[in-house]
Amino acid sequence: MQKLLITGASGFLGWHLCQVAAADWEVYGTCLSRSIQVPGTKTLPVDLSNFQDLKTLFQTVQPDAVIHLAAQANLNRCQEQPKASHLINVTVSSHIAGLCADYGIPCAFSSTDQVFDGLHPPYRETDSVSPINRYGEQKALAENEMQSRYPQTAICRMPLMFGAVPPTASSFLQPFIQTLKEGRELNLFVDEIRTPVSGTTAATGLLLALQQVQGLIHLGGKEPISRYDFGRLMVEVLELPAAGLKACRQQDVKMAAPRPPDVSLDSSKAFDLGYAPPSLREELERVRERMREEG
Repeated sequence: MQKLLITGASGFLGWHLCQVAAADWEVYGTCLSRSIQVPGTKTLPVDLSNFQDLKTLFQTVQPDAVIHLAAQANLNRCQEQPKASHLINVTVSSHIAGLCADYGIPCAFSSTDQVFDGLHPPYRETDSVSPINRYGEQKALAENEMQSRYPQTAICRMPLMFGAVPPTASSFLQPFIQTLKEGRELNLFVDEIRTPVSGTTAATGLLLALQQVQGLIHLGGKEPISRYDFGRLMVEVLELPAAGLKACRQQDVKMAAPRPPDVSLDSSKAFDLGYAPPSLREELERVRERMREEG
């Protein structure tokens, strides 16, 4: 089996990707402060921001392909800690593209729908970036750096993601469920529209892009939906108490980082390649079944 190096294996998406990729690859996953055991994955503690350590990682693993997921993805933290987040989100990404170019191996990178301002959805790969928060700015910079250093890189713009989580990470789903189960109020935006997918679906899209795409690709789902309407669907499918679910607007919540109103992705290009996200109802039904299995 060929070797696949996945950075950020202890994160939400990395954890899902390691499991999906293990069927076809010998998987190596990096982590830093949050060590994790993933079935079928050799996890390696590496400080990616240390270029010498990064070069040693490539020399040791000798990967046949790389998917770079490690990032500071917390929008508010990026806004408040621009220097530290720029290091991992931009500088490290550029270095990884350069090393993949040196080795002549396929590379995929997880970017974000936050590179858009949310005013002209749905967004296609040909649309100009227009970020309104620092995380989006950094990811847009990383896209340019990586394409400049290694044009063959698959730049995968990811949507909002949800699903099962490892001990070292989270998705928005678990706090939502816990809040409603405890009878507390859950306020969700009616004016933030995304095209979400599960972590497993996102992972399959990344692997497809790694093998078939050079340049930009959108890996969103097929259903644009607000946070509030997603919450309503979640309540129905997961059979949660609905009393605490309340609608609100972005302006009602003070946040360090501004959020674009509608960053729905047009992922037709990926769909044509065989990317096939299930419906949100199907995705949530799978979450429900997993929750029942786990008791």
